[in-house]
Amino acid sequence: MRYFIHMAYNGTRYCGWQIQPNALSVQGELNDALSRILGENIETVGAGRTDSGVHASCFFAHFDTEKTLNLQDVVYKLNRILSRDIVIYNVFPVADDLHARFSALSRTYTYTITKVKNPFAIETELYVPQKINVDEMNAACALLIGTHDFTSFSKLHTDVKNNICTVTKAQWEENDRQIIFTITANRFLRNMVRSIVGTLLDVGQKKIMVEQFADIVESKNRQNAGQSISACGLSLCDIEYSANSFEK
Repeated sequence: MRYFIHMAYNGTRYCGWQIQPNALSVQGELNDALSRILGENIETVGAGRTDSGVHASCFFAHFDTEKTLNLQDVVYKLNRILSRDIVIYNVFPVADDLHARFSALSRTYTYTITKVKNPFAIETELYVPQKINVDEMNAACALLIGTHDFTSFSKLHTDVKNNICTVTKAQWEENDRQIIFTITANRFLRNMVRSIVGTLLDVGQKKIMVEQFADIVESKNRQNAGQSISACGLSLCDIEYSANSFEK
């Protein structure tokens, strides 16, 4: 039987979702907790690889077991065992061929900037006191929509076959206290959102023009883009599957 886990986590303490040698990971903590509860070795598969310090307000993972589970009991025990920065919302059965990562149609990230210094949000928002031109950044965002080679915004020397992604949404929204970037794509490269945000901030602070941002996208050269912004403001907030994926 295959089960999906709907969960969320504050990534501040972790090296990311994925298990890495000699580092604390969300996946490692979840595997250990499930293995204790079920009395067998459980290996979860996540919907993606969030980087060190990146959060997820919506995340899915799957695991397989031959046992019939009391799902409410499993959720209760997981939340008792796991630390306060990881929460399990639900565990539910799915079709055996539904894959948390490969069955996902799209993922959505947000990046939150605060204009007001807030000591209670330093793990989830980036404080930027400088004036930011949101209209200029949104003009640059329009250049991201569609299918493009995003090598300019990818970490170098990764193991992916290509850097082609299809972006369906890229937009900044501003309120009295925050400026929030939302981006949706069929896939994301390592460090992609943070480097895009860093480069868009260069536009918003008039360090580069929108036309130069277009040149950066076309150049397919990571050295031409801006610096990767801090991980603290980045959160995976939605993962889309086909409409009937969770029917069992």
